[in-house]
Amino acid sequence: MLVTLCALITALTCVSGVTVLTQKPPVLSVRKGDTATMDCNLGTVTNAVAVWHKQIPGGSPQHVLRFHYSFSSPGYGSGFSAPKFTSTHQSTTDYRLIINNVEEGDSAVYYLYYCHTYDNSASAHVSHLPPPVLTVFPPSSAELQSNTASLICLSSQSVSFADVSWLAGGGPVSSGISTSTAVQRPDQTYQISSSLTIQTSDWNMDKVYTCKVSLGSQTSEKTIKKSECPTE
Repeated sequence: MLVTLCALITALTCVSGVTVLTQKPPVLSVRKGDTATMDCNLGTVTNAVAVWHKQIPGGSPQHVLRFHYSFSSPGYGSGFSAPKFTSTHQSTTDYRLIINNVEEGDSAVYYLYYCHTYDNSASAHVSHLPPPVLTVFPPSSAELQSNTASLICLSSQSVSFADVSWLAGGGPVSSGISTSTAVQRPDQTYQISSSLTIQTSDWNMDKVYTCKVSLGSQTSEKTIKKSECPTE
């Protein structure tokens, strides 16, 4: 059985000037159990951390790993670890993503970006991604006449991908969520819309709802409840 992995380059405007990133192959098919490798050249970008995200069609991007040529080993996102996922470097600008023992669940688009730099003096990662700006809208008065209603969260951000989640009363929500793909706006920023279907009775009981958007190391949260919303 063949497993297909796709590579998509996302170059963020963290470094002045125009930089061309190349990753190959753009589409990779390997047999289940084999090893997949994807190579990337960061072009003229220097002293940058290569960061990979994984996105299954219809799902939210997941941070896989980040790697810099000075690291002894990669840093991993939640749910990803060695030896399944790893990275190596051939030079200060040439990096390789390696996925061992490939299985069907690895079939996805893998995003690469370099919007982290490494400060040798501070020995720390420095993120240049601004946090998402969130706006949450309450249910309309018409919706509140029925048993269910919707909360809408708009996220304005610098890139086209983010991890959107909701909390209800402080606990994670696993159903009733619908999140759109990002839409680019005239100012070159992106907007993601996410809706949460709730019970009208919970809203009337002043339950607290939270929209949470994570983008790399940046996370923004916005809460809403009935008592804090203006009455019509």
